[in-house]
Amino acid sequence: MLIDERFEVETPEGAMLSLSLAGPVTRAMAYGIDLTLRLLIFAILAFVLSLLGKMGIGLLLIIGFALEWFYPTLFEALRHGQTPGKKAMGIAVVHANGSPLSFNGSLIRNLLRTADAFPLFYLLGFITTLISPRYQRLGDMAANTLVVHIEKTETSRKQHNGPTNPPDWPLSSQDQLALLAFHERQDQFSEARQQELAQLAFPELSPPQALQRLRSVTRYLIEGAQ
Repeated sequence: MLIDERFEVETPEGAMLSLSLAGPVTRAMAYGIDLTLRLLIFAILAFVLSLLGKMGIGLLLIIGFALEWFYPTLFEALRHGQTPGKKAMGIAVVHANGSPLSFNGSLIRNLLRTADAFPLFYLLGFITTLISPRYQRLGDMAANTLVVHIEKTETSRKQHNGPTNPPDWPLSSQDQLALLAFHERQDQFSEARQQELAQLAFPELSPPQALQRLRSVTRYLIEGAQ
């Protein structure tokens, strides 16, 4: 992986998140998978709805519109920045500060796909992605989002196994960044250091219990993004 494919983000707490940016080829492959799925769904529904005559054709047009505009937005918003194609390619959309993608962010970046598609076959978006130092198309620039690789290590996979519990407080954007920073860097810390950090969030618990609780909250935040 090239050095300039890494993007460093500093959280308000001073921790550094290292994001691996996804290039245009990987993104194009993910889009190809999603396009194939949408065409398959559309073809199956077209066959079924053709039996309903004119009403079926009207329903099919509505479904085609929904697949084109709401398929990526709903998947990205509800599945932690991943459509099925992105999940298959191991990439996800996040905000430029490293926080999870919001519904508004997903909506903005996907509404501008029309501009990225100009004049044909997403040519403008592809060129913009090549030129941008952060591999952003126009929709990403407007929504301030990035497409990044979701990295998995054997250790992190083991730590992801277990219960997920919501936090005892509403997660602010700074809280989310702190949890993501912990998830990104925890393999670099000893078990004792991880317990020490966990007790900052849960001082009422013993060190092992605090770490277990912190990991469960972190899993709650990133669940579905793997």
